[in-house]
Amino acid sequence: MKRKSFWLVLGTILIVAVLLGACAQPAPAPAPAPAPAPAPEPEGEFPAKFVTVIAPWNPGGASDFQLRIVTMRSGLEEYLGQPTVIVNKPGAGGMVGWNWVTTEPEPDGYTLIQYNVPHFIAQSIVYPNKAEYGIATWEPIMNWGADPAVLIVNLEFAETNGIDTAADYVSYAKVHPGEVTVSGAGLFVGHHIAFLDLGKAADVDLTYVPHTGGVPALTAVISGDVSSGFNNLSDAYRSKDRVKILAVADVERNAEFLPDVPTFLESGIDVKNASNNYRGLAAQKGTPPAVLQKLRDAYYAQLSDSKVISKMAAGGSPMYPMNASEVEAMWQERETFLKTLLVEYIEK
Repeated sequence: MKRKSFWLVLGTILIVAVLLGACAQPAPAPAPAPAPAPAPEPEGEFPAKFVTVIAPWNPGGASDFQLRIVTMRSGLEEYLGQPTVIVNKPGAGGMVGWNWVTTEPEPDGYTLIQYNVPHFIAQSIVYPNKAEYGIATWEPIMNWGADPAVLIVNLEFAETNGIDTAADYVSYAKVHPGEVTVSGAGLFVGHHIAFLDLGKAADVDLTYVPHTGGVPALTAVISGDVSSGFNNLSDAYRSKDRVKILAVADVERNAEFLPDVPTFLESGIDVKNASNNYRGLAAQKGTPPAVLQKLRDAYYAQLSDSKVISKMAAGGSPMYPMNASEVEAMWQERETFLKTLLVEYIEK
């Protein structure tokens, strides 16, 4: 009997020990908290948040500088009622930014395109397998300016070689074929079109040096890294004491900002305005019609704002307002012209 009691007590002790050991185990780790739900898209009447514009150029150049001015009043209720945010995506003469904005964002009106003509049209013609854009992929909103290309030369280069006019420049280049370097903001942009136009009209052999934007192209002329360049009238105007401006690629002089600079035509060189740089805003195809109309009304109205006009004038930036239908007609006309001018450069 004592033996049975001993084993009964021992068994009870072992059971209690096991139970106590189980209770002493650490509690299982709590399940991870669920991830927060993504923030809902703004609802209500458009726009319910800021609007982004993709600028395919370096900050500080004429396109970027002017874009910031013509959109600076967006936050006022009389215009858009929301601010405009500028995001720079430079590279390949605008192609990097234009490809991204054409293919990546939703066409909801919250991501817009800063366009340049002839740039984007010329690239869509020459690089049909690389450029994801063209006049059929975007909806025009408005055009704010038309900036002629101007021929500029390094001050020391001009003084050393007695270059005071466009005719002097051409004469020097003919004696030194291929040696005169010309900067510009990329391939098949307005500057490059002006370069091609001059080479054809004057039958002269020049060497084009593409840059990532107007600012580095201008800086290259100032520093003497290149002999000369084609640049925007507005950029050249702000740097007129650091370069020599020889001629304007337009059908008449710019009486407001460079009244003393002649056109190529006045110098006997048949370069007109094929390279004239039109700047404006566009949206993606598929943008809802009501949203598109709101954008067109709001951004076009800002071009009549007195503060916008005065700041553009102070920066030497010619304004050339066009509404959406006028922009569409301009795009079509330029495409027709450029298809003829660039036929030999089209990539197969």
